[in-house]
Amino acid sequence: MGSPRKILVVEDEPLIAMMLEDFLSSLGHEVVAICEDVPSACAHAQQGGFDLAILDVNLKGDSVWPVATALKEQGISFILASGGFVDRPPAEFVDSPMIDKPYTIDRVSAKIAEVLDGAAA
Repeated sequence: MGSPRKILVVEDEPLIAMMLEDFLSSLGHEVVAICEDVPSACAHAQQGGFDLAILDVNLKGDSVWPVATALKEQGISFILASGGFVDRPPAEFVDSPMIDKPYTIDRVSAKIAEVLDGAAA
């Protein structure tokens, strides 16, 4: 599984956020915060203090791209998450790691390992 990591969750659906938090905790990771909107997520991105973020691409109708930009500027890895059709991401994020909803613990675990192992390489 790798070492425990600190993870920021950006998700606007409370039940989905709680389920993801449970998955991450059971995998040995620490959720540092759950953000439901772009402004709070951007603030956390600027503060840092975590190894990875999982970003729902659509937060109550707002695109998560400002958060992804802030994380990229901070050099913090992130995974984009989508539960269905979304507009094509901006060119700078087309190749970003993506996970489909609904989440499963196996998919979450595999994607985190993929992203963090790739960042360490």
